[in-house]
Amino acid sequence: MRVGGWDYAGVFTACLVMTLVLTPVARWVAHWRGILDHPGGYKAQASPVPYLGGTAIVVAFAAVVVAAVLVRPPVHGGREVVYILGIATGLSLVGLVDDLRGLGPLVRLAVEVVAGGLLYWSGTHTELFSSRALDAVVTVGWVVGVTNAFNLLDNMDGLSAGVAAVGALSFFTIAAANGQFLVATLAIALCGCAVGFLRHNFHPARIYMGDAGSLFFGFMLSVIGVKLRFDGPTEVTFFVPVLVLGVALFDTALVTITRLVHRRNPLAGGRDHTSHRLVFVGIPVPAAVSLIYAGAVILGWLGVIMARVDRNTGFLLMGLVLSLALFLGALLAMVPVYETSRRRRLMLQEVAAHEPEPQPVDVLQ
Repeated sequence: MRVGGWDYAGVFTACLVMTLVLTPVARWVAHWRGILDHPGGYKAQASPVPYLGGTAIVVAFAAVVVAAVLVRPPVHGGREVVYILGIATGLSLVGLVDDLRGLGPLVRLAVEVVAGGLLYWSGTHTELFSSRALDAVVTVGWVVGVTNAFNLLDNMDGLSAGVAAVGALSFFTIAAANGQFLVATLAIALCGCAVGFLRHNFHPARIYMGDAGSLFFGFMLSVIGVKLRFDGPTEVTFFVPVLVLGVALFDTALVTITRLVHRRNPLAGGRDHTSHRLVFVGIPVPAAVSLIYAGAVILGWLGVIMARVDRNTGFLLMGLVLSLALFLGALLAMVPVYETSRRRRLMLQEVAAHEPEPQPVDVLQ
């Protein structure tokens, strides 16, 4: 199957338009059925926000991709697309149940492990080692890591959808340049869905994608990262998807490490993500989200460059990125977002010390 620029544009536009149209329908159904995310706990919204945005994303993506495969049948990979869509849809349905009933993080992780195992069984897996067992472990670990990372990244209006759009566009650029037409089609379709949903999800969000959408985005991006192929050393092949999805992976690593350091449950919800830390230091929500978008664009572009460098250059570039990530991680970890943080207590004491003492009121005046 050979696909041209107009074909890609058609897939992107179809996904964009379908998501734009279906998302308000999902919003109406959510209001009608009372499927709302209510304020409280670590949630920052002031009023209930409808879920079900993820269903619009999944339906739009599946409909367009299936139609594209029927119109332009691929020489190889048609059955593989069906398997991938089936696993992704099943994972999204579990996310929807979690939105409605609350399954808990351990159940989600278990389902993600199953999804990774099914993906390996279907024939889509990494090819980094001569050992099939090692490739199976890496494939499942990658799927679980990326899927969970985008689930955790869905913590602020427009954040997860925007980062997913940038990552999908970066994957599309690499795949299209290397003649991976099926992978490029999946990537540009995912980008169209993310951009279409972002119209309704950017601050202030009118609808949330919920776990149904974030798990779908994370799984599909992990699959596209696994299927990405280009001429280059094995190590560089591994570095490219890590770079492209680096923002989500960085946020997950930051949250996990800082929670463990502060003796908190790494699987629980909280307002201690990268976006929350930026807002804590005084950056408005849209600006904080835009800064993270910028980081995703930079890493995505570096991923495109990484796909065209030799082994030594790849290691040097990856070393530079990791050094910057450690530096930024250390800075963000110092932001006192936890109630038990000593630095936070000192800041509150300093604020209290500078507040003027209340003056006595003369009741006889």
